[in-house]
Amino acid sequence: MIIGSDILYFNSLTSTNTAASEMLTEKKPEEGTVIRAGFQTAGKGQRGKSWESEKDSNLLFSIILYPSSLGPAEQFLLSMSISLGISDFLENHISRPYIKWPNDIYAGGKKIAGILIENSIMDGMIEYSVAGIGVNINQQNFSSGIPAAVSLAVISAKEYDTDSCFLQLLQFLDARYRQLLYGDREAIRNEYFSNLYRAGEWHSYVSDGKVFRGAIRGVSPSGILTVEKEANEYCRFAFKEIQYVH
Repeated sequence: MIIGSDILYFNSLTSTNTAASEMLTEKKPEEGTVIRAGFQTAGKGQRGKSWESEKDSNLLFSIILYPSSLGPAEQFLLSMSISLGISDFLENHISRPYIKWPNDIYAGGKKIAGILIENSIMDGMIEYSVAGIGVNINQQNFSSGIPAAVSLAVISAKEYDTDSCFLQLLQFLDARYRQLLYGDREAIRNEYFSNLYRAGEWHSYVSDGKVFRGAIRGVSPSGILTVEKEANEYCRFAFKEIQYVH
């Protein structure tokens, strides 16, 4: 087992990603080391946003990885594999979670998990990656500033043992990471796309302040989203360059 080779638990941290990054400046932890917190005082989300979580209600952790076989242009494959690992775990408990590009996990139209991957690139190679993961397990109420959040407990109307969920999730993540390292990367891309929110469907989006109709046609190994506009025009978008219209 790679992911979960060493597990460090803290009652409270500012952020598990920050703690992992600080650890990497002091030494080289074993690959797959997991830093888990019961509570984060300054949890990180995508695009500079914060991540809200009640103490000991959810899963908050970061994984230290050394995916040296991935080139910088392929770094989004790691995000794809992590997203699929979380989806595999959730499918054990609820029906049909899906991935919202780039790497939020939704269930029943609401956000149930998020991922923040921070890569260090040196000499044209990924030196290390810190994969921060938050999965809502038992939290019942979310602040009004958090749009459309949900948890396993809310969806299934039962409480979960967070420690059991954590160990189960690590097994799914480890299986997907091994697939990334030693298996079929094209299969990862295909599965990610087949689980992608709105994939192949026509919907409204916003880019550069303009609303347009489009259909998601693909995601590159570097994370670039390909969207077909009407009149067969294909456009490519990086993170923050396109927003969904709900």
